[in-house]
Amino acid sequence: MNTYIRKNVLLKITAFLALSSGSLYGLTAEERGLQIAEEMDRRDSGFGDTSAELLMELRNKQGETSSREMSMRTLEGIGEGDKSLIVFDEPRDVKGTAFLSYTKKVGPDDQWLFLPALERVKRISSSNKSGPFVGSEFAYEDLSSQEVEKYTYRYLRDEDLDGEPCFVVERYPVDPKSGYTRQIVWVDQSEYISRKMVFYDRKDSLLKTLTFSKYRQYDGRYWRSHQMTMVNHQTGKATTLEWKDYQFGNGYSERDFDRRSLQTTR
Repeated sequence: MNTYIRKNVLLKITAFLALSSGSLYGLTAEERGLQIAEEMDRRDSGFGDTSAELLMELRNKQGETSSREMSMRTLEGIGEGDKSLIVFDEPRDVKGTAFLSYTKKVGPDDQWLFLPALERVKRISSSNKSGPFVGSEFAYEDLSSQEVEKYTYRYLRDEDLDGEPCFVVERYPVDPKSGYTRQIVWVDQSEYISRKMVFYDRKDSLLKTLTFSKYRQYDGRYWRSHQMTMVNHQTGKATTLEWKDYQFGNGYSERDFDRRSLQTTR
């Protein structure tokens, strides 16, 4: 290859690389953060519905533990956020307690809690969604589906987490009544699934860290974490959710998630 041809080839390769990198890195940090969130959403779209069994373990600052068993079912929203219903099975003092959530893409979610001891359905007001879910380190708002429109985004950097390349993205809740000022999410670069999430409270102080592990893939496409651990750095408490028996394609309809289902699903 003579010098002229070599230079010409190098110029073409350089131009190609510049155009390719420009399509990715020409984005602002906000645009790239949103792009990553949209890709996460796209890859998880179309699952229809799911059901699963959960074991919740609560650990206090002294290391003492207690556990609760529950079941959860979810209906994918079409044009809106997902709907979910959680029903407690054990222990006896909370058996029959049920939580229903309608996630909104825009505006506050609708959430209700049925307390069998009082035989009363309690609506969770938007100002209380930062409160703890039945004594756990998860807030009511943590249990809503993670719709793209609920946050604005900013890409921070690439970083390995436990040997896995991740995008690190900061996101800010749109809802002014959220209990968080911001969250930082580590997103697996290969599968676009969350590996870790760090929460900052309304004073922008470090509050909690949620770690996702034991992922399994279903239907050759949908990834679900079978263990989620939320650690509260301010109280020293932690809650772990162990998921099992995931089922897809249950044939659920809107009727399975209306308010009557809070009292009839046991």
